[in-house]
Amino acid sequence: MAVPKRRMSRSNTHSRRSQWKATAPTLAACSNRACRQPKPPHTVCPHCGKYDGRQIVRSA
Repeated sequence: MAVPKRRMSRSNTHSRRSQWKATAPTLAACSNRACRQPKPPHTVCPHCGKYDGRQIVRSA
């Protein structure tokens, strides 16, 4: 296993971490015409419980 021989300087550490950032989650509109709430793509809508036009989860 490779082990660094010397400690990485603070400026090199910061420049390496400059590209390490969080991205905003992708949201798509629900395919249910009555709902249209934003939801993550390829998941069941947490508001209406539908996915691809089918009722998957019973909504409260």
